[in-house]
Amino acid sequence: MHCPFCRHPDSRVVDSRTSEDGSSIRRRRQCPECGRRFTTVETTSLSVVKRSGVAQPFSREKVVAGVRKACQGRPVSEDDLALLARRVEETIRATGAAEVDAHEVGLSILGPLRELDEVAYLRFASVYRGFSSLEDFEAAITALRAERENEGDPDADGSADAPVRLTTSV
Repeated sequence: MHCPFCRHPDSRVVDSRTSEDGSSIRRRRQCPECGRRFTTVETTSLSVVKRSGVAQPFSREKVVAGVRKACQGRPVSEDDLALLARRVEETIRATGAAEVDAHEVGLSILGPLRELDEVAYLRFASVYRGFSSLEDFEAAITALRAERENEGDPDADGSADAPVRLTTSV
């Protein structure tokens, strides 16, 4: 890293701190030539490649705007939407890719949105997946019901203990 004061081509890192959301690293550096200190902020860039092939920087605001339409009239707060957008970004960043298809962003939205509000999930999925008939909605609703039943059924994942059989003699 070049010193911004004397243009020396090297510097020493004195302190590093990660931001609260983990999206950037703040480093205090010192120039070995002039001894002055300066701060750098390192961030990773994440680009979304649209169907047209154009790459744009990832935007939580765009995620929130798209999901907000599906959540109209539902008991979903702005904080819920912001948290959902953060979860989506974290999921995408966890892949380690610098570029991700817009389709992958949509898929990353579906899971957290399903947990947040099932009706909003159906609305979003109907547009995102291009539902064209009542059968598409019925299939999605059936899948949601099956997931809900599996969550409440301890035998659904096979982890429950075998039933205990009690016998009594009189």
